[in-house]
Amino acid sequence: MKKTDQQTPHHNGQGGNKPKRPNLMWIYLAIIAILSIGLLLSDGQELLTAADLVSHEYNYTNLKEMVQSGKVESVEVSDKKIAKLKIAAEYQEEILGKLAMEQKNNLVEIEIPSIERMDEFMEEVNQQRQEAGAKAIEVSYVKDKNYLGMILMNVVPLLLMVLFFVWMMRGIGSGAGGIFNVGKAKAQLFDKDKKDKVTFKDVAGLEGAKEEIQEIVSFLKNPEKYTELGGKIPKGALLVGPPGTGKTLLAKAVAGEADVPFFSMSGSDFVEMFVGVGASRVRDLFRQAKEKAPSIIFIDEIDAIGRARGKNVMSGGNDERESTLNQLLTEMDGFGTNSGVIILAATNRAEILDSALLRAGRFDRQIHVELPDLKERIEIFGVHLRPLKKLDPNVDVNFLAKQTPGFSGADIANVCNEAALIAARNDKKTVSKEDFMNAVDRIIGGLERKNKIMTAEEKRAVAYHEAGHATVSWLLKYGNPLVKVTIVPRGMALGAAWYLPEERQMTNTEHLFDEMCSLLGGRAAEEAFLHQTGTGALNDLERANKQAYAMVAYYGMSEKLKNLCFYDSTGQANYFGKPYSEHTAQLIDSEVNRMINEQMARAKQLLEEHAEQHHQIAELLIEKEVITGDDVEAILGPRPWKSRGDEIILANEEAEAESSDTEELVAVPDKETNNEESNTNKGNEKINA
Repeated sequence: MKKTDQQTPHHNGQGGNKPKRPNLMWIYLAIIAILSIGLLLSDGQELLTAADLVSHEYNYTNLKEMVQSGKVESVEVSDKKIAKLKIAAEYQEEILGKLAMEQKNNLVEIEIPSIERMDEFMEEVNQQRQEAGAKAIEVSYVKDKNYLGMILMNVVPLLLMVLFFVWMMRGIGSGAGGIFNVGKAKAQLFDKDKKDKVTFKDVAGLEGAKEEIQEIVSFLKNPEKYTELGGKIPKGALLVGPPGTGKTLLAKAVAGEADVPFFSMSGSDFVEMFVGVGASRVRDLFRQAKEKAPSIIFIDEIDAIGRARGKNVMSGGNDERESTLNQLLTEMDGFGTNSGVIILAATNRAEILDSALLRAGRFDRQIHVELPDLKERIEIFGVHLRPLKKLDPNVDVNFLAKQTPGFSGADIANVCNEAALIAARNDKKTVSKEDFMNAVDRIIGGLERKNKIMTAEEKRAVAYHEAGHATVSWLLKYGNPLVKVTIVPRGMALGAAWYLPEERQMTNTEHLFDEMCSLLGGRAAEEAFLHQTGTGALNDLERANKQAYAMVAYYGMSEKLKNLCFYDSTGQANYFGKPYSEHTAQLIDSEVNRMINEQMARAKQLLEEHAEQHHQIAELLIEKEVITGDDVEAILGPRPWKSRGDEIILANEEAEAESSDTEELVAVPDKETNNEESNTNKGNEKINA
């Protein structure tokens, strides 16, 4: 049987299709328009009768003659500049002609120039008639009544009020955000038949997070696989991680992969100015999800309604957000049943969420979506480089991934887009490696301020400062490898040095001391060679002091305060002051001061030992304004330590090679014989060999 195309019905949580009612608004507007046009065309005049036709035969001159000759009994003057003449009986046949027999009021309408002139003329005529002993002609002045205008003025406002009330009831009240539906959930329902949907193939990296999310999708598709062993599906999963790491993208992939209804809302969608609206929307959301179970609910930025209760003393328990959270807690794990409804949520501020929301039974899993490592950045670059139509073949993805440590997936997407824009701005045919490097510089440091003019003395001070950073970091084992040094003003900085931070899984004291010494290299060069200090080391000193304070107060790495930590990872501690005594505070200050001074002295010693090389780097920087790691290597020599990034790339390549070799060994026996047992034995022998 041939299938006919049918329009997909729009579900609003109520189910079924409702017949579309005719819109009477246009009919009402048409009636008002017709009445208004009639009012304008009529101009307030009454409808003409048969007797009014004689008015076309006479003018103001005829009026004066008829009045002066005594053929008129009375005159009625209206404010419309119309004079109605009542003809005397003996002159009716003469003036009215054939209409005299049909005329009942014996009136002739004549247009007059003005009421003032008509008034002067009638006074003059009546005065002459009085002198002659004749009866004066009666003159009256009337104001014409505009009946149509009166009707419109009285009916139209009433009609408009009725129409406005109907519009309020049917138009505003019937919408999702209407007055009478303000408590309805504004969830967006994703259709499983959507063509441009996101799947797990579009999510690069995040293997651990994808594995846990895929398990939830698998349970919805094939629940018998888990229930046979007595397992239960998790009721909720919370995606936690920094901004731009792909939490919402994972949720979109779930919507694309799962063949079940997917309701998506933001945490701010529950918050409204009306009391009780948030709790009502939570109830309506779960009601819709239950009707379409099995289904998934995704709440983005859940910290908008899920922050810890009781923090705001002024609002107490009457806070609207707390009421919304209480209803959410009840719906997720209360006396009611939510079988077949899974809740996904995302936030980058898990530490402020209420502990009742994070307990098992509500959010059984917390999936951490962290910043991508080197291998994951390579995969993410592979995804975002696809849309670039003309890419230079010399662009190395491994190199780009090494140049962007600490970048999130959103940052990498921005790098690829900025590189394409820079290439187009420079009228290039392809996007090259240089464009990507400029894009990274643009995102990290800001735009180049080419109009910023520096004197020779300022330029020399900046060059010696940046050369100090480059020299010290190059000579330290755990210093970050140098990529580029520039003295071109960029953003808020007069100069900058780009490094490749080592992505370590664990950091020890030597690593932190080497990084601190590298940070102080610029100020050490100023004091050692320029015998002065400048304000350009503000950012360096801030980072070094914070790092030293963290080592003492958080990591327990100082000599006088070993193994002590004053860090509160929960954020629940209600300290009115510091969690330590004044004596301990003095010890922390003294230890931080000692660490900073020791690393400053160490940086000065390194620079004095390699003073000649430092001067060469500084002079080269003054000459070229931008130098790379190759220039520094030509002066200081190659570093004897291997970069951890290179070690990771080499380890990944070896792991991929081993996995491909194993797959080939397993696949070879299938080609030799059709005997399943012999294939298995031969394969095992080759693998063991």
